[in-house]
Amino acid sequence: MNSLKSLKPFSVFHYFEEICSIPHTSHHEKQLSDYCVRFAQERGLSCIQDTMGNLIIFAPASPGYEQKEAVILQGHLDMVGVKTENCDLDLEKDGLRLLIDGEYLTAEGTTLGGDDGIAVAYALALLDDKEIPHPPLEIVLTVCEEVGLLGASAMDFSQCKGRRLINIDSEEEGVLTVGCAGGRRAACRIPVERNTQTGLLCHIRFSELLGGHSGLEIHKKRGNAIELLGRFLLFLKKETDYSLVSMSGGIKENAIPKSSQASILISEEHLSRAKQAAETFLSYIKTEYGATDPEIHLELTESTKTTESAITEASLLSVLTALTFIPCGVQAMSADIPDTVETSLNPGIMELTEKELTLRISIRSSVSSSKETLAEKISLLVKTLGGHTEFQGDYPAWPYAKESPLRDCCVNVFEELYGKAPLLQTIHAGLECGILSSKIPGLDCISFGPNQLDVHTPDEKLHIPSVERVWEYLKAVLKAL
Repeated sequence: MNSLKSLKPFSVFHYFEEICSIPHTSHHEKQLSDYCVRFAQERGLSCIQDTMGNLIIFAPASPGYEQKEAVILQGHLDMVGVKTENCDLDLEKDGLRLLIDGEYLTAEGTTLGGDDGIAVAYALALLDDKEIPHPPLEIVLTVCEEVGLLGASAMDFSQCKGRRLINIDSEEEGVLTVGCAGGRRAACRIPVERNTQTGLLCHIRFSELLGGHSGLEIHKKRGNAIELLGRFLLFLKKETDYSLVSMSGGIKENAIPKSSQASILISEEHLSRAKQAAETFLSYIKTEYGATDPEIHLELTESTKTTESAITEASLLSVLTALTFIPCGVQAMSADIPDTVETSLNPGIMELTEKELTLRISIRSSVSSSKETLAEKISLLVKTLGGHTEFQGDYPAWPYAKESPLRDCCVNVFEELYGKAPLLQTIHAGLECGILSSKIPGLDCISFGPNQLDVHTPDEKLHIPSVERVWEYLKAVLKAL
């Protein structure tokens, strides 16, 4: 491991290096959780560890702060484990190989886990320094954040007295996150019937879309390959007759699909008409998405004449109805914060199997009633088509609070340190603040963190000078509270 002893702040990078030496991908956080328990015990600090590995470490106030209200400092123990094809590490068993690259810290061939190892490092460095002034602290460290906020959802916060929460799970210095969307996943299943049909087998494929995160990049209005495939199949039906054999698209509910494909049967005399329809439709969408998906591509290629099991005309109508009427993309913008998405929906995975069309959808909103309305709209449509919808992974929003003493304090301290105002933003994705604020009445929340780039990829980088500046900012906020 490339030692971080030369980096400042020394204590923060010391503990970050310790954390990186311990495997801690999602569902494999026990070693790191136990390490934090030992850390607390060695310093005489009270600690609660639940069966999942979630932790609360309690630290008394520093002298002069005994009468202050407790502050919850929160992050998550798990990291996303992604590596390059030629990396020989087993991220469930091995530590990381850290590299210093100029002003950045990275890992050789793997994700770095700055999300959210830096929060854990800040917390441990804070607890290990008796000279830092602070109110009573409750350090909340959760597991399985990256796979659905599972640890926070299952955690018991009844022992927490704090009603002010500092979450360190944001990735841009100078930005104070002041709210986040809630979410829910939907699995829609619509039955189809098939019969044997003969014709020229043709393959349709949308590709070269940019895709992106269905929360953080949904406002960029990039094309959704599943929606576009549905639009083209509807367009093609008006131009020529065909039968649908297979169809699929997308790989994750929370990712905007970059590609989709379908196989159809047509009569040979209609091939030229189908190809012309594809060219015409491609010209349409290049006009629509030229700025957001400049390389967008649609191809229709013929194979051989064959006999296949294709869905019936009635089933095709159901499929096209679902793909046409299920909402896609931004549904509403925030009335409180300019240029901020309030509600969205992303069809992320689609597959036509032998007996049903399956659609997996991510619903997000910072307004719980809007989330419910979208869910009901989808469920009713699918039910009308003879199908059913299962909802999973519901997590609450963290609504923007028009009054927040914690936010006011953080803004004032930022202006004193940086000489300028911070950017306040809500994010269209889930943070654990939503779950904690739903479980702890009257919780006042803020989230911030140092600069991190290419998070969740092997190119992940942590900006070293930013880590030091945010450390000084965190200490100043705690001193002011």
